[in-house]
Amino acid sequence: MIANKTARKTVAPPTGIELRGAIYDRILQAVLEHRLPPGTKLVEDRLAELFETSRAQVRDVLARLADEGVVTTIPNRGAFIASPTAEETREVFEARRLIEPALVRRFIAQRDADAVERLRALVEEEEKARARHDRPTMVRLSGEFHIRLAEYAGNRMLARSMRGLATLTCLAIFLYDAPHATACREDEHELLLNALARRRADRAAELMLEHLNHIEASLDLKAPRDEAVDLAAALMAR
Repeated sequence: MIANKTARKTVAPPTGIELRGAIYDRILQAVLEHRLPPGTKLVEDRLAELFETSRAQVRDVLARLADEGVVTTIPNRGAFIASPTAEETREVFEARRLIEPALVRRFIAQRDADAVERLRALVEEEEKARARHDRPTMVRLSGEFHIRLAEYAGNRMLARSMRGLATLTCLAIFLYDAPHATACREDEHELLLNALARRRADRAAELMLEHLNHIEASLDLKAPRDEAVDLAAALMAR
């Protein structure tokens, strides 16, 4: 008799593109959650070891992050998480004030009810994080709200720009956060979402500008904080 053999399911290892995407997402999430603070050195050998891949794969991810302004590459020293200066932080908010009112108008023009509901779910998760005083998650979700809104607006170039700007904002919040500051006032995303759902373009644009002004005003653009970090602890956290 031939014994029955149970077929083993094998999971194919991620392709190069999938792996680079996963590494990129992990680094970006760690930045958004303030687990990778500004100035952290991203050592290629260490990252390759942590993600069980080659330095070439890691180098491609770092190049993408550098292109988005999230990573700064210094010749003969390596790659570091960006540390926006006070002036650069002001420029980030200036750029956001130019881009995001137009994005909310474009979002409304798409008339995508599903996108509104996806943003609503994100805001609900943000509120849950606020209720349990989970600030890293709250900061990440606040940034993701703006990134997703840009993506749903349907312009890939603007969405790419917003991803970098939102991430740089999170880094600036880490560096210049005043003791009383929060990433976003607790009701502002909800108010903005309601204006989007009702397709009130002028009101949504106005709320977006107020929202960005509030975030910038909450920062203390003086001497930034400086902290060391363990890459494994920051990137392998679940």
